[in-house]
Amino acid sequence: MKPIKVVTPVLGDPDAPTQILVGLGALAGELAAEGISVRDLFARSGVDPSQLEDAHARISHRQRLTLYRNAKRLAKRSDVGLLAGARQRISDYGIYGYAMVSSRTFGDALLFSLDHITMAGPAVRQISFRIEGGTTAILRSHGLDALGDLLPFAAEFWRSSMTTLFSRVLEAPFPTKRMIFPFPAPVHWRNYERMFNCPIDFDADRMEWHFDATVLDLPCPNANPITAKICQQVCEVVLTERPDDSDLVRKIRAACLNSPNRFPVASDIASELGLSLRTFHRRLADEGLSYQSIVDGMRRSLATELLENTRLSIDQVAERVGFADATSFRKAFRKWTDRSPTDFRHSKRSD
Repeated sequence: MKPIKVVTPVLGDPDAPTQILVGLGALAGELAAEGISVRDLFARSGVDPSQLEDAHARISHRQRLTLYRNAKRLAKRSDVGLLAGARQRISDYGIYGYAMVSSRTFGDALLFSLDHITMAGPAVRQISFRIEGGTTAILRSHGLDALGDLLPFAAEFWRSSMTTLFSRVLEAPFPTKRMIFPFPAPVHWRNYERMFNCPIDFDADRMEWHFDATVLDLPCPNANPITAKICQQVCEVVLTERPDDSDLVRKIRAACLNSPNRFPVASDIASELGLSLRTFHRRLADEGLSYQSIVDGMRRSLATELLENTRLSIDQVAERVGFADATSFRKAFRKWTDRSPTDFRHSKRSD
């Protein structure tokens, strides 16, 4: 069965600060309940605990794994990953969570979550989604070898977190049918059945999550198309942000992505920010920037994210990043990367 969607949340340099800290507050909270300080959890990771409160903070994939390793070492209970995941709230996932909860149907929420999966900080290299027999939806994790002995902890925390998040989106228990894991049953294996309320397979040759496909058509109780659109736009702003962006640059990014005419002319953005065009250009020049360089950077970041992590056509990607047609987009993308969008997508998928 051909996958409906394949996303690749972990790519490139493992030390690049590309991930936000959503969901890690629940892990810190569970360890705090065991008397373990957040500073001990963050020790030797290069991450300051105060960053949990900073929406613009970024950590690397390697730093996230260091936090997982610290949690595993410090925890007094072997099932800390399951317990921490069960603490998750919609607000712990910030704008990502609010975009899901306000989606029209759970299927819309799930596809949104996969399109923006890098925001949720998964540890696996790739995730695929397919439906078998019209009745069973399957999420499969790929590229697990790099996790080594951290695989059981990462799997427990991720699956527990997502089960809790999905249940909060639906305001009902999530209809998992089976969980399949490629490692031996841990000492707390019975807690898996209680957490996921389904049969559990250990020592398998793959890692999969099977659930009832009918849930995809269920309406979300808190659906709101206006809220969903706003949240999705903000998520796209977050995907193009950099940790060292100034307040002015963040405002420009937000204004561009929230504009009905995405990436409008500089005079329109200056007016929206309450600046004269001359002052607008001068303040950017003081930072060694131009409005066009910011727009090009946003377009490139958003285009590479969509090409790597969604099944959108080249025409659809071109429209999402503000080009009038695919031909103009292809020309610009080749200028940015020395590759065509199609070649870029194929190379990332093969990697």
